[in-house]
Amino acid sequence: MNTMRVFLHNFLWQQDSAGFLRRMDQFLQVADKHRIRILFVLLDSVWDPNPRVGRQRDPKPHVHNSGWVQAPGAEILKEESRWNGELKPYVVGVIGHFRDDQRVLMWDLMNEPENENGSYKAQELPNKAEVALRLLREEWRWARSANPSQPLTSGVWRGDWSSDDKLSEMASLQLQNSDVITFHSYEPPAEMKTRIASLRRFGRPVVCTEYMARPRGSTFAAILPLLKAERVVAYNWGLVNGKTQTIYPWDSWEKTYNAEPAVWFHDIFRQDGRPYDDQEVALIRRLIK
Repeated sequence: MNTMRVFLHNFLWQQDSAGFLRRMDQFLQVADKHRIRILFVLLDSVWDPNPRVGRQRDPKPHVHNSGWVQAPGAEILKEESRWNGELKPYVVGVIGHFRDDQRVLMWDLMNEPENENGSYKAQELPNKAEVALRLLREEWRWARSANPSQPLTSGVWRGDWSSDDKLSEMASLQLQNSDVITFHSYEPPAEMKTRIASLRRFGRPVVCTEYMARPRGSTFAAILPLLKAERVVAYNWGLVNGKTQTIYPWDSWEKTYNAEPAVWFHDIFRQDGRPYDDQEVALIRRLIK
């Protein structure tokens, strides 16, 4: 495992841009020491649409990603007059600073832009998908203006990608503009294979930036051999069971869990470094050689 996908936030840039860049550089130094290259995610439309600067709330016990916040969030997303003054300097500033840094593998401009976030639906913009589409178009222009040496991408995550006439407007924008095609799939092997085949037609490298949700049939044992055979780089969601609590499934927002689930949803290691499943770790070691 020689690359990691890392989410950033525009508020950290606005609060202290110089300090933010310095901390990014420190992080990249640590990653580079371990020969790990980084895929940075600049904006994200998933989970809490009301981000705030400062100390973050404690996670709700046994709830998947209960503290995860969106970037930029609903308040800025709906005020398009703020984009050039607040979001453009962030995107151009971050990419421009690291544009020739080989420790950065790629830039993921926006994660799941039109995700409706059922758990926060009442707090989301009613026309979120439409506004997010406009923002991503702008963000692509800003990012290109920074002239990065690294590829730019935004991953497709739902819908049928097998032909242009089946693409949503969002997926079409993402696939037409991505230097490297990226996608998400938490489905069993047959669906993963179909997804990969549907994206080969673009003639660009294909990277899966999210997979592995054990109860859904997206396991290392089922998916990793397929990815290796297809020569598709992939990022599984989660490494250590920690603050994000993603060992619990998505339905933990509606269903009560009082203890560790029998089958972890995401993640590989316990906090003390022991694997959740020794055989799974042995398989990963064998397949990634």
